[in-house]
Amino acid sequence: MSETAETHTPRAVSEVVDLVSALIRFDTSNTGELETTKGERECAQWVAEQLEAAGYETEYVESGAPGRGNVFARLRGADSSRGALMMHGHLDVVPAEASDWSVHPFSGAVRDGYVWGRGAIDMKDMVGMMLAVARQFKIEGTVPPRDIVWAFVADEENGGRWGSQWLVEHRPDLFEGVTEAVGEVGGFSLTVPRPDGEERRLYLVETAEKGLGWMRLRAKARAGHGSFLHEDNAVTILSQAVARLGTHTFPLVVSDSVAEFLAAVSEESGLEFDPTAPGIEDQLAKLGTIARIIGATLRDTANPTMLQAGYKANVIPQTAEAVVDCRVVPGRQAEFEKEVDALIGPDVEREWITKLDSYETTFDGHLVDAMNDAILAHDPAGRTVPYMLSGGTDAKAFAKLGIRCFGFAPLRLPPELDFSALFHGVDERVPVEALEFGTRVLEHFLLHS
Repeated sequence: MSETAETHTPRAVSEVVDLVSALIRFDTSNTGELETTKGERECAQWVAEQLEAAGYETEYVESGAPGRGNVFARLRGADSSRGALMMHGHLDVVPAEASDWSVHPFSGAVRDGYVWGRGAIDMKDMVGMMLAVARQFKIEGTVPPRDIVWAFVADEENGGRWGSQWLVEHRPDLFEGVTEAVGEVGGFSLTVPRPDGEERRLYLVETAEKGLGWMRLRAKARAGHGSFLHEDNAVTILSQAVARLGTHTFPLVVSDSVAEFLAAVSEESGLEFDPTAPGIEDQLAKLGTIARIIGATLRDTANPTMLQAGYKANVIPQTAEAVVDCRVVPGRQAEFEKEVDALIGPDVEREWITKLDSYETTFDGHLVDAMNDAILAHDPAGRTVPYMLSGGTDAKAFAKLGIRCFGFAPLRLPPELDFSALFHGVDERVPVEALEFGTRVLEHFLLHS
């Protein structure tokens, strides 16, 4: 903790670790199927109980399917004429195989200075920080500058069909008056070396995210016996198309958010990051593990993830299918689809299973200033910078309502921690000190937002 930060321990800081650990113990694994996804209702009801115990009135909503629980609460602010700020987090997590982990993925174990478990950084850390600050404000009678809407939602890990997307379409009243929103995958620190031998912590604020699309490819041809000669084979046609698409390199595209991020890193580190120069991937490698995220924001990607064909070894099937995970840079959707069509050819059909638009906003305004001030209050050597997320969040749904969205879940991380590898990874964990730091920052931010 910096010398300029508060020396006392706020209520929120004292309980955030217990809250995150308790949240992780709810197995809210989202398989993508209604029949096998579990735990969201129980976790959402527990969140509602924690809010109600602090004095909130909550609304519990099941979004179009049994068990897909969402919780909303509103804290009234001093200025009712200002637009409300929404703090949102998702309660579901991706599945985890317990045998692969050092600790049980749903234990919420606190060990070696970390809270361990599935969701520790994606995103029950942020949910716990939100819940801790929300409870503190209500119990202590704190009145923020404007209304704060606390939203805890389902199904983010499967595109939000039964969470944010459903809520925006069917319950827009829950977002009444909300003009700005803050969610996940931003605010974490990236430590870069300076030319003078010192280090600088950059806190990455998400201002943009690529479009997310899951595309099904389908080839149809004549079925037949596996012993015959077949020039018209659906499996072959599809495989060749998938190979062309999966090995294709899409053109370099530098968005404003990426350009600002690279300029800031260049300024702080003295290293040159020219996205228009050959070998930009090699340049980014100097950033360490975060290069995986940043590199993926420089161009569209289309990664084959699933294949399905046939039902017997000696039968040529009539149909073969593949699923491709597509992530598209803002402003590139039409050109991306045109490029995909040229690669797969006329004999392969395609359709979108899920298609969520990209999003980008500017790195300016009162809310950005409040984020920067909150970071500096607790880390005077820090600096906030914008960046683009290669994945997607619930912001894609909320942006449809005209809400300006950011990612800001503040964490001061050890420089040696491979943070990006923990997302959906084995032994997912979050430092206890980072949680306590983030809770202090979040409290400061919300008191000045």
